[in-house]
Amino acid sequence: MTTDALLLIARETRNAREVLETHADRLRRRGVVDAVEVATYGSEPVRELREGFERIAADTVYAVPMCAAHSHDTIDGIPAALAGVPGEVHYCEPIGGSPAVTEVLEERGARLVPAGDDASLVLVGFGSSSKPYHRQTADYHAARLREQSEYGEVVTCYLLQNPTVDCVRYNTTGDRAVAVPLFLSRTEATERRIPAELEPERGGVEYADPLGVHPRVTDAVQAEVEKQRALAADETASAASFEAQLTRTNRPVVTDGEGPRRY
Repeated sequence: MTTDALLLIARETRNAREVLETHADRLRRRGVVDAVEVATYGSEPVRELREGFERIAADTVYAVPMCAAHSHDTIDGIPAALAGVPGEVHYCEPIGGSPAVTEVLEERGARLVPAGDDASLVLVGFGSSSKPYHRQTADYHAARLREQSEYGEVVTCYLLQNPTVDCVRYNTTGDRAVAVPLFLSRTEATERRIPAELEPERGGVEYADPLGVHPRVTDAVQAEVEKQRALAADETASAASFEAQLTRTNRPVVTDGEGPRRY
């Protein structure tokens, strides 16, 4: 068995695998772990990821959700699928909550609309009608940017909750504005839904790229692995983490043609 491995996990989107492979290649070159694996799924994490997870030959596996914030998939499906990994699993926080991502958001915006008292920076999240994680992540980055950036204002908006994307023009006061999607890769939301509601063709609001393959995102993944290694030295702290609880409580029943099997 390999000593340790890093597993980057994401839902399939237009370029999710390409983005993950870029980060994986960088992490391999850095020697962060002995092996780096990439896994994507369409709609059913347990069914689609189980077979691949069972083949991971490593004593210790760091599993990183490559997304902005926790969702139904990262809370239920992915932890359940990780039950099939033979080695010891350290389930990590979604990468979107990293402090390094704040820098990426600022840089993405500044490429189109340089910071200034007359400029507004808008963070666009997916949102959720029932879970607080996307709002918490967007609020975290917005608070940091208000302190460290030179934008006149930093506001947040969402596709699935208030304040909504289509209200951006009425919720910003600057003469110039740029909206940055808090998404890792290009999705139907970033390519169609958000632009349709922002209407950048009307002028006044520029629309930036997602986080993508920015090197600071790679740094964020590495930092999360290093954090998990440090936590592992303190078994009490490691076991008490929200992600550790998820992997303990989500155990799937899988039907594989030979009757139900519980991990």
